[in-house]
Amino acid sequence: QVQLAESGGGSVQTGGSLRLSCAVSGVIDRRRWMGWFRQAPGKEREGVAFRRDLGGSTFYTESVQGRFTIAQDKITNTLYLQMDSLKPEDTAMYYCAVRADWGFSFRTEDYGNWGQGTQVTVSS
Repeated sequence: QVQLAESGGGSVQTGGSLRLSCAVSGVIDRRRWMGWFRQAPGKEREGVAFRRDLGGSTFYTESVQGRFTIAQDKITNTLYLQMDSLKPEDTAMYYCAVRADWGFSFRTEDYGNWGQGTQVTVSS
């Protein structure tokens, strides 16, 4: 059973940076996509960055393209989300998750093994 645990959130000012970590317990098939999602108060959870270990393919939602970087450390079995040039609209609870099936999807309902989340707050 795969378990995920997010950490690294915090409070920063506009333009600041944070690096989120997602510690993975268990084995995830290299063909499966993993993703970082976020949910702001009163809004639906949305995917922001995705990565598949096989081939190193990545995908970013337009709102974070060029500012966020998803990466993986195979030695520590950790998925990261480097967030730069943060904006107040990036404020949300951030989660990592694993695609439940093969193939790429950005839909939240296609992912599982959710962690508890880590809060990111960006002040202006």
